[in-house]
Amino acid sequence: MLRYVCLTVGVLGCASAQPSPASSSLHAVADAPTVTRDQAHALVRSGAKLVDVRSAAEYDEKHIDGAINIPVDEVASRAGELGSKNQPVVLYCKSGRRAGRAAESLREAGYTRIETLGGMENW
Repeated sequence: MLRYVCLTVGVLGCASAQPSPASSSLHAVADAPTVTRDQAHALVRSGAKLVDVRSAAEYDEKHIDGAINIPVDEVASRAGELGSKNQPVVLYCKSGRRAGRAAESLREAGYTRIETLGGMENW
């Protein structure tokens, strides 16, 4: 089965592509990191909030120095802890799935500068 993707690049055009296992679910896109290790480090050095969205127990066991813990299921209710909706934020978890979910929640709440590192090992 072919999947059609439409892109806007000056003019509207469509291209067909074979679906890959990674593109077969919406979560695959949300799980993909939006920043590299170096980009995440630069953002945090320049003032971005680094947020661990794993559980409190996981955070207590091991986390990145300087990260605050807001579990993914609490992100929407605790978003005010991140500051302004224009405050840059870098999210991470164990594999990237929860960071992707947290990013979606924050974007829906109006946050504009949300990046995902994916899993903690990417730091």
